Amino acid sequence: MIGYAGAVWVVLAVAISLGTRRSPLFVVLLTASSVWTADLLALAVKTGVERPRPSAHVPQADPLMGAGGWSLPSGHAATAFAGAVALAYFWRRAAPLFFLLATAIAFSRVYVGVHYPGDVLAGAALGTVVALAWVAALRLPRRSAGAPRRSGASPPAG
Repeated sequence: MIGYAGAVWVVLAVAISLGTRRSPLFVVLLTASSVWTADLLALAVKTGVERPRPSAHVPQADPLMGAGGWSLPSGHAATAFAGAVALAYFWRRAAPLFFLLATAIAFSRVYVGVHYPGDVLAGAALGTVVALAWVAALRLPRRSAGAPRRSGASPPAG
């Protein structure tokens, strides 16, 4: 349950940024945007794909916990990897720890019997792409409204 709605990543963003010199607002904004966008997209994909959970097709699959809805992709894996990528953007030295936690959350979904391995891989990929898109969007150069655009062409000769 640690990965529910990606809350652990938002809490980590607040805690780590308060303990460092990073602006909590920016760190939490990027992390929450990444995590919750990944969660919403995972839900949308689940609704479109409608893949049943393992317990519906595998008689030996006896989930340790109840899970409703569809299986593909894993929302927990999506939010976990989105959170790990977002936090790794700010604290690269801690990236292995963030990805270790994300992997543990994703693996736990297979371990408790509510997802197939492919579900968590798809979720991890989705979360990674979403967070990288948010990071890329925030890194785009900003132009002020009054600044003239410069072309790559050379000035006219003469």
